[in-house]
Amino acid sequence: MSSPTTRRRPTRDQVRRALLDAAAEVFARRGIDGASLDEVAAAAGFTKGALYSNFASKAALIDALAEDHISTYVDLGLAAVSDPDVPMTDQAKALGDRLTKALDERQDAQVLFLDLWARSVRQGEPDQAFLQRRRELHAFITRTLEEHAERAGTQLPLSAEAVATVLMALANGLAIERRVAPQQVPDDLFGQVLAMLVRPAD
Repeated sequence: MSSPTTRRRPTRDQVRRALLDAAAEVFARRGIDGASLDEVAAAAGFTKGALYSNFASKAALIDALAEDHISTYVDLGLAAVSDPDVPMTDQAKALGDRLTKALDERQDAQVLFLDLWARSVRQGEPDQAFLQRRRELHAFITRTLEEHAERAGTQLPLSAEAVATVLMALANGLAIERRVAPQQVPDDLFGQVLAMLVRPAD
């Protein structure tokens, strides 16, 4: 007779990942303010106690979810521009294509961003944690653009800071348009525009 199978408990990292994924889905469906932590825990298949053992509060969960969202796109971006032998315009196109695919796959994350933005605007005084994450992301993109331009021995047509601003705005704006009118935002549009933005100045 075979011995009974022992059910393996999920690791702390697995529990955290499941909670973040559940929070993204629940917050996108119900809105951040409309959703409860009980709903998030239930969607993840855990108790509320398990949620609080990973996140001290709803605010901490929201912050971690936003950080996870940004980290995912940073990793994708670095992977797209990791080959120094590929021209910047080709890297930019690859980056746009990868981000478009990622935004399609993580639509809950985009809805979360819009909810965070709306909550920040409604407060009158923007949420400082939200603004700080945006500043850090903008600084990272700016620094990466500067490094790649220097390595390639080219000069961007706009400042790296300006290109970073446009890149972030395009990512969010095109994601919104693609969600409501996908036929107007083809798969390669983002990449084509990014390639134009980093084309060396004459």
